[in-house]
Amino acid sequence: MTTKKTKQNYTYAIGRRREASARVRLYKGTEESTVNGEVIGKYFPGDVMRQAWQKAFVVTDTLGKYYITVKVSGGGKNGQLDATVLGIARALSAHDVPKFRSPLKKANLLTRDARERERRKVGTGGRARKQKQSPKR
Repeated sequence: MTTKKTKQNYTYAIGRRREASARVRLYKGTEESTVNGEVIGKYFPGDVMRQAWQKAFVVTDTLGKYYITVKVSGGGKNGQLDATVLGIARALSAHDVPKFRSPLKKANLLTRDARERERRKVGTGGRARKQKQSPKR
């Protein structure tokens, strides 16, 4: 797990999900949070996505006390969102281990979802599990 406190004024963490990878920097302050240079509300639109990325802050009672900058690449929007959520949780945990680790662990935010895309097999018509129909006689 890559999390570290730097000499600068931020805590750094990486979150991954499927093909997506998010590099998160956690700063103390009240500035606008951004993803790939875009406001996080525009990059992850909608109520469900907003609740997802704010969950780590809500669980630790730090909503509005910190802001983040995220560089995310690979995968689709949902994979990128899950990677960002994991990165935020890891950054908060690294920032103040005794205070934040326990509530984040109870909310299951520090667990990496290990499910990956299954590779395609030869003779399956370009899919992972599709098989030809067996003859009945």
